[in-house]
Amino acid sequence: MSIRINLDVMMAKRKMGLTELAGKVDITLANLSILKNGKAKAVRLSTLNAICKALQCQPGDILEYVDDGEDESEAL
Repeated sequence: MSIRINLDVMMAKRKMGLTELAGKVDITLANLSILKNGKAKAVRLSTLNAICKALQCQPGDILEYVDDGEDESEAL
């Protein structure tokens, strides 16, 4: 199981680039790029809140649960 970040989809829908969003959210371009590319290991709720406010969306528009087909009991 994993969480997929669909930030690029919402940015495209809102016609907003990384630089503009980074300015509105007050986050560095590098950190926003890491989040957008799905390389982030965590995201602060305050950052998620600011992104949702800037993009006028819900957290579920950005975060998506994906079942990788692996049973958790087998992973242990």
